[in-house]
Amino acid sequence: MCKKRIETAALKTKGVKFAIWDVKTHQINVILDERKTPVDTLKQNIANVGHDIKGFKATDEAYNSVHPCCKYRDSKIIEDHNGELKKQ
Repeated sequence: MCKKRIETAALKTKGVKFAIWDVKTHQINVILDERKTPVDTLKQNIANVGHDIKGFKATDEAYNSVHPCCKYRDSKIIEDHNGELKKQ
């Protein structure tokens, strides 16, 4: 769910031709025409759908709208995604 939400937000940004988010590294790769849209606009659009990105923090309202499995600010969710809960 997170992957689709992030990629969709990026692709809806003017000037973005390609966007793929890596779940494991939490990095997004994009092809962006910066003559059409600055990088900060892309980052803001991702934050607007509930995901923090370097230099931009999602509002609490946007963050709370994401699916519970995507609550990346919750330490238990982070541990679960990293497999640490299964190890315990």
